[in-house]
Formats: sequence, C-alpha cells, structure tokens
Amino acid sequence: MDEIDLELLSAVQDGFPITPRPFRDLGQALGLDEEEVITRLSCLQKEGLVRRIGPVLDLRKLGRSGILAALEVSREEADRAAEVINEYTEVSHNYLRPDESGYNLWFTVSATEERIQEILQDIKTKTGRKMLVLPTLRIFKIGVKFDIV
Repeated sequence: MDEIDLELLSAVQDGFPITPRPFRDLGQALGLDEEEVITRLSCLQKEGLVRRIGPVLDLRKLGRSGILAALEVSREEADRAAEVINEYTEVSHNYLRPDESGYNLWFTVSATEERIQEILQDIKTKTGRKMLVLPTLRIFKIGVKFDIV
C-alpha cells in the first residue's frame, strides 16, 4: 500500500460518487485514471483492506426490515448450515462464533416481514437446527470514518 492507496481509501469513505462512472470521477478528483482506481481498489479488496463498497440503506423506507438470527450447530455441521444460509440473497452475512448458550452460527436477513419468515422457516427445515431470532427493534447507525491520510 502506498500514499495513493491511502488517499483513495480516504476518498472512498468520504463519499463515493453516485454517477454513471464513479470510478472515473473518483479518479479525476485524485489525478488518477478510471482503470487505475478500479485496479487499486481490487487489489485492496484482495488484500482484505476493503470488504465492499456499497450503500447503507434504510430498510424501513424501502418497506423492509431486518433480523439477526442464530443456529445451534456443531463444528462439523457449521459449513453445511452456512451453505444453506448462503442460498438466500436476502442474507448479507453469517459468521461462526463460540457461544455458551449453544447458538453459534449467526446471520442477518433483510427483506419484507413475510419473506423473512419464509427464509427462516426454510433454514430451520433444511438444517433441522434450533434457531434464535432477534428482530430489529431500534436501529443504531454509527458513522465511522478512519483517519487514513
């Protein structure tokens, strides 16, 4: 990572251009061409420094909601259960974590209430595992901006 990468990371978190050619416009602001911006961000993603570039949406304004859920799975069952969970585009991510209560494979679902219930029922049926469901009652959005440069 060099100084240009640091400037690019700083610029991306300040506000990604919502234009037909955002990488070109981002590059122009930094004195880079579009291809270099794409290449650099791709490399930073491969290195694990950038997970994703995308919007943070207010689901409620879109008529959607979200839940956090967890399954109780053994270490041996975890990969297969994660494959089932990952079948749904409405699942943004899942992760395995130790939990003394037994619920250790956590995931989020964002969709209409009806669709969320369908997905949860499908996952319970396909995995045969106990599930804990925690609906979103209140949303806390924090803005995190790293001082990179």
